[in-house]
Amino acid sequence: MVTGPVKIDPRTKNLTKRLAPGDIAVINHEDLDQVSAQALVACRPAAVVNAAASISGAYPNLGPQILLEAGVPLVDRVGEKVMTQVTEGALGRVVGGQLWVDEELVAEGRRLRPEEVSAAMEKARGNLSEQIEAFTRNTMDYMRAERSLLLDGIELPRLRTRIEGRYVLVVVRGYHYKEDLQTLRPFIREAKPVLIGVDGGADALVELGYRPDIIVGDMDSVSDATLTSGAEVVVHAYRDGRAPGLGRVQRAGVPDPVVLSATGTSEDVAMLLADGLGAELIVAVGTHDTLIEFLDKGRQGMASTFLTRLRLGGKLVDAKGVSLLYRSRISTVSLLWLVVAGLLAVVAALAATPGGRTMLGVLAVRWDDFWAFLGRLFG
Repeated sequence: MVTGPVKIDPRTKNLTKRLAPGDIAVINHEDLDQVSAQALVACRPAAVVNAAASISGAYPNLGPQILLEAGVPLVDRVGEKVMTQVTEGALGRVVGGQLWVDEELVAEGRRLRPEEVSAAMEKARGNLSEQIEAFTRNTMDYMRAERSLLLDGIELPRLRTRIEGRYVLVVVRGYHYKEDLQTLRPFIREAKPVLIGVDGGADALVELGYRPDIIVGDMDSVSDATLTSGAEVVVHAYRDGRAPGLGRVQRAGVPDPVVLSATGTSEDVAMLLADGLGAELIVAVGTHDTLIEFLDKGRQGMASTFLTRLRLGGKLVDAKGVSLLYRSRISTVSLLWLVVAGLLAVVAALAATPGGRTMLGVLAVRWDDFWAFLGRLFG
């Protein structure tokens, strides 16, 4: 049994912004993906109660396994009524597969066990072929409808930040994005790339001490502090011009936001923007690469992301590959030995000349005086 304040939100990424250690998280997230599960684990909740199926069987999603491996109890399929029956902040109690609030049973499902998750994952792997077929159909339909994206890119706005001929680092709130950013510190220091944060990816840059040059997205997961940090803000809008995130940007007082209408995800738009404005190389952090990551994203976003990568070609490089190239090859011990060797060389050079020997003699006398002073001080 676990107890704690109940925090509830149908959108998991919104919930994690206010979820505190010891809270009971109530979500409505079918096929809990890896990124959302990692965000939940980072908040250290007492338990997670999911109104939907954490594993529907459509594909082997990793979210439930991540929660259980972190020791977070997961209660599954309690029904959507829980989203309206629970008050935010009420004291809750999870007993087995039941959620109690103020001594009232408000929801009941099944508490997932590791062996059940493993069995469900194995069964879901048998459905991958169907998912691949659906992905292929969706991609072909998208290509017919949006072939201009592949051929012409997107309409390019005028930005203050110069991108042409420079390296660009695009940070997405995705898989291991914070860890990859840490490993890219040498690259950022030496190459000085243009830093583009996609929604919450901009917060990750700020957390590591960097200021994003450009923020791209629908502005639903980036903090107000980062929005007003001085970066250029590009609000991703629908093709019909509707930009739900523009109101929030204006309320935050961001000067001269740019509205960019384009199909696809904000991640795709950021990369196409960098490519269209002449970036020499685009380094991606937290983006989707593997089949499971694409399935986590959902078929609606998979097609545009796939076509975006076709357009960028060899200009797009994953963060892990860049970190290997820029990894420091000189250890701290080797550096210390290099300093010692340099000092010994200076001493040898001084000892070879009369003036140098005189200087060394003076230094030796000063050294003796220093030790004598210390002896008197502590004697």
